Amino acid sequence: MNEAVAIVRISDISPRFVARMAGALYLLTMLTGVFAQMFISGALVVDGDAAATAANILAHKDFFQLGFAVYLIEMTCQIATTSLFYGLLKPVSRSVSLLAAFIGLAGCVIKTVSRLFYIAPLFILGGAHYLNAFNLEQLQALALLFLRVNDHGAGIALALFGFSALLKGYLLIRSTFLPPILGVLSVLTGLGLLTFLSPTLGPQLFAYVAALGLLGAVPQILWLLVVGVNEQRWKEQANAAAASIWR
Repeated sequence: MNEAVAIVRISDISPRFVARMAGALYLLTMLTGVFAQMFISGALVVDGDAAATAANILAHKDFFQLGFAVYLIEMTCQIATTSLFYGLLKPVSRSVSLLAAFIGLAGCVIKTVSRLFYIAPLFILGGAHYLNAFNLEQLQALALLFLRVNDHGAGIALALFGFSALLKGYLLIRSTFLPPILGVLSVLTGLGLLTFLSPTLGPQLFAYVAALGLLGAVPQILWLLVVGVNEQRWKEQANAAAASIWR
């Protein structure tokens, strides 16, 4: 199937519907991520205190496991959102949209794999006989270490999401069917996320990065859900892209 046919197929589905699906999944990604990080992990993990963290996890095993499930839902939604944005922004530049999608999906893979380190403390603290070689303090310290590795893995993913957001911002600015201001806000979000290229700077500035992230995400979500895209302009840009050899 050639590119022109693929674009026509998307337009048959209705780009406005695709945009609203992207907005809904983007919102679900944000809500699940905030819930898992702030209200589950944030409530159970005590920074720098391995004994208290271990006690919290063992006392609330089901709640801790819920966090793992919510994290996986978050990543499923983010993968779907990334794929939908690729199709939505492809008329602007297929190559740039594909690059943004690949980088975003790479971040999703890294973040998903890092969640194995999140769930690992349940096994470490589970009392299996083969762990008798370690004393209690060592097991507690190891559990906290795995949680920190989980956080750093998520930080690597956020840096990749930063590059993806920059590319998406460029596409939004160049699009004729979405407001350019959404692209400007996406670029600002991407610049904030790039602080996670440093394993120390990103966490230190997390509150500011999160604020930039909300500034970029909320207008995008609201616009996509309420307005969608200008279908006529989307189709015009898609047809122009299909007719051009420089795609």
